[in-house]
Amino acid sequence: MKRGILALMLGSALALGACGGNGETTTEPAPAPTEGGGSGSSSVDPEQVVQQNCISCHGENLEGAGNFPALNNVGSRLSQEEIRSVIDNGKGAMPADIIEGEEADAVAEWLASKK
Repeated sequence: MKRGILALMLGSALALGACGGNGETTTEPAPAPTEGGGSGSSSVDPEQVVQQNCISCHGENLEGAGNFPALNNVGSRLSQEEIRSVIDNGKGAMPADIIEGEEADAVAEWLASKK
């Protein structure tokens, strides 16, 4: 009985191992970075970054909540540079550097377009 179970397990392991594919990889290389730094050259999705980092305080639709200001029209009040400064330095209850680097640049640009 034990030999039968052992043989079944060994056979199953060999069969499953053989089904692993033909050695080809299916991952595609990451796109090469483009020069210029303007819109469209970044691989950052600012909406996704905002969803992950900002909605817990500023509301799901960025309409503001409690002491946290609305961001759905922040571009009518602040320039892209001012928005980036708030991201970098914090303001009120918002801590500094919640997002950084390329993500912060993309979010500041995206929020500045919200008028």
